[in-house]
Amino acid sequence: MTKQAMFNVGQVVNHKLFNYRGVIYEIDPIFMLSTQWYEQMAKSRPPKDEPWYHILVDNGVHNTYVAQQNLSAEPEPGPIRHPAIDDFFVGFSNGRYYVRKNRLQ
Repeated sequence: MTKQAMFNVGQVVNHKLFNYRGVIYEIDPIFMLSTQWYEQMAKSRPPKDEPWYHILVDNGVHNTYVAQQNLSAEPEPGPIRHPAIDDFFVGFSNGRYYVRKNRLQ
């Protein structure tokens, strides 16, 4: 049985191991990348049968793919600086981003 996602698209989160913040732009109910990626990148070997999150990294130009167990909610969420933020979201208010209905491709 797949676990319920603890976080939402548009939510600002912190990575517990690598101490960066970002905003979730997509959620996979289970790990969806290759075994090769998992072996190379997921050094802590988080569960594959729990939600994984696509995250735009604050003050970066890249995104990451993070297991639920490695994230925590940002206690005082503020805006994220990332060049792709407007591709996914239309604005930031009350500590969260609002999803762009017709996302840019």
